Amino acid sequence: MNKEFLASRWLRSNMIKHIVCSLMTLSGLSLGTLAEAQSATAYPTKPIKIVVGFAPGGGSDFIARIVAQKLTQQLGQTVFVENRPGAGGNLGAEIALKAPGDGYTLFLAATSYTVNANLYKLPFDPIKDITPIARLASGPFIIATNPNLAIPNLKALVDLAKKEPGKLSYASAGNGSITHVATEYFLTTAGIDVLHVPYKGTSPALTDTISGQVQFIFGTVASTMPHVQSGKLSALAVTTAERLAALPNVPTVMESGYPNFDVSVWHGLIGPKGIPADIVLKINQAVRTALNDPLMAQQLAADGLTASADTPEEFGALIAQEVSRWGALVKARGITLK
Repeated sequence: MNKEFLASRWLRSNMIKHIVCSLMTLSGLSLGTLAEAQSATAYPTKPIKIVVGFAPGGGSDFIARIVAQKLTQQLGQTVFVENRPGAGGNLGAEIALKAPGDGYTLFLAATSYTVNANLYKLPFDPIKDITPIARLASGPFIIATNPNLAIPNLKALVDLAKKEPGKLSYASAGNGSITHVATEYFLTTAGIDVLHVPYKGTSPALTDTISGQVQFIFGTVASTMPHVQSGKLSALAVTTAERLAALPNVPTVMESGYPNFDVSVWHGLIGPKGIPADIVLKINQAVRTALNDPLMAQQLAADGLTASADTPEEFGALIAQEVSRWGALVKARGITLK
């Protein structure tokens, strides 16, 4: 080919590219937005994995599995759960957040995720290295005590702690657990000194609260409510702004005299950073549709949870707020994992 022919072909090629780009600009499109539109239409084309940082059978696993089932129906691809327990949920988080940001690997984050950010040296940034997708559900802790102690309400517990500082004790699921940190938050709010007794898990902590070895516990609804209903524990208050429907006569901490106290146990879906916005929106909308199912609401209510309907932006703001709140408390109370 001679030089004149090559030059002519190069000129025609560039003119075509210029015309295409001009048309796209006039129509308000770009190559990036076209790619995003195509990705939204195609997604998902293969199974989606939800990583859970805890063993099967717990509260996080329960929520992940019922959500996975509903998302499978909504998205037309299998959504499955992979349990990767270890390091208080951090192992699963690391595995999920180091996956490609394509929407096919998600992580079930819980309130403990924002606490861990202040207690562990994490190999990822808990805010910058994620894509928030949707909060799924939230619920309160139940502040419960042994009925033989004859403590009728939360005010009486606080009065007793002030009368005998350092003599009362509370149980938690372990140093640095969300039950530990949430209780310390209340102690700070109420201005009382109570001994912390950490256990290796919720079950032994509840056992010793029921027997009276420790005076009270901040327990999740799923683990604590059956003991309240059987009379083995007395519920003094719930930690959210609203009362628990299953225990309508139990006041909130706010109603008990602490108007700024609001702590919830929540779960939500996040992914690695970089997931396209259209895919995030598609998953979020599928989650919202699933949460509107009355059967799912009933399943969540059995664990004392209420469905949430956060946008990705709202959920991201909540995560950042919680990381900051628990960070300040961990520093102020000198909380460690030991």
